[in-house]
Amino acid sequence: MKEDYYDLLGISKGASASEIKKAYRKMAIKYHPDKNPGDKTAEANFKKAAEAYEILGNPENKSKYDQYGHAAFENGGFGSGSGMNMDDIFSQFGDIFGGAFGGFGGGFGQQSSSQRRGSNLRIRVSLTLEEIISGIEKKVKVNRKVQAPGIEYVTCSNCNGTGQVTKITNTILGRMQTSSPCNACGGSGQIISNKPLGSDSQGMINEEEIVSIKIPAGVEEGMQLKVSGKGNAALSNGISGDLLVLINEKPHERFIREGQHLHLDVYISISEAVLGISKDIQLLIGKVRIKLESGIQSGKTLRLRGKGLPDINGYSTGDLLVHINVWTPKVLNRDQKRFFQSMIDDDNFEPKPDKSDKSFFEKVKDMFS
Repeated sequence: MKEDYYDLLGISKGASASEIKKAYRKMAIKYHPDKNPGDKTAEANFKKAAEAYEILGNPENKSKYDQYGHAAFENGGFGSGSGMNMDDIFSQFGDIFGGAFGGFGGGFGQQSSSQRRGSNLRIRVSLTLEEIISGIEKKVKVNRKVQAPGIEYVTCSNCNGTGQVTKITNTILGRMQTSSPCNACGGSGQIISNKPLGSDSQGMINEEEIVSIKIPAGVEEGMQLKVSGKGNAALSNGISGDLLVLINEKPHERFIREGQHLHLDVYISISEAVLGISKDIQLLIGKVRIKLESGIQSGKTLRLRGKGLPDINGYSTGDLLVHINVWTPKVLNRDQKRFFQSMIDDDNFEPKPDKSDKSFFEKVKDMFS
């Protein structure tokens, strides 16, 4: 028995269109093949999510499903997500991924059923935070399939060049006429009559191309961008597939990213903590000077507004959180040891000395300067 689509997406029957879309997006991201390479269970769940959204994401289909359940689509050509290949899913529902796998094109009814579509290609691009904060244009080599010169076609006799075959089936809703792409020509209406030497069974040859990819500022690890028409070509002047670009983010030696915010550890000496200091902080772009008050404690966090990463949609900019760490020396010379020992031995010594105690500050400064 097929799993209920609402249960599969984890939503109620009264869920709104935006809630259905959000639930599908969440599940699709979780089981995305690029995040779960080689995981057949994840791939199956990814396809199930697409099948559920194929029905619930369309108001007319949703209404039929609410009324008759899975029976409404058993012979109608819908609900076939488990039989979809990945390119079909990305082509139909890719725009749903938005910010997490942004940049997809496609959508319902955008591609004519009489046109073949080339398969998509996928590559990974690694970026530094310096590249992410400003955005960058990358040029990559792509090995894609293109139609071989000199290929010849004839009209498909199975569908008479329409690319479609029609059948009539009986359902609980009555007689239904459905159309599907012709198996003989793949929906193009034409078949190859002369295959050029050196081409594959589909008349394709491999060709290397330099593709320019414009990567916007603020992208994140796991996002996927699309370069339209730079995937594999399709036969019979069909629509070329897309180049899907998965973003990898390189670890930074100083900054840790948290969404749009950045975290930075700053280490200061005991004397700097006691006396206070102004320090120049090297940012991803430019510098900023921060002032540390005298007596600052280890673990203090300073928030620098607007010094983080931009939102990919340009709505806002994150903050830089500077975490202060007071460095404690492991090795002391004789004078330094005597100084700290005198602090312990002094019955009147306060762990938090008054800032007006100039002699104390000067002693610390002398000890560690």
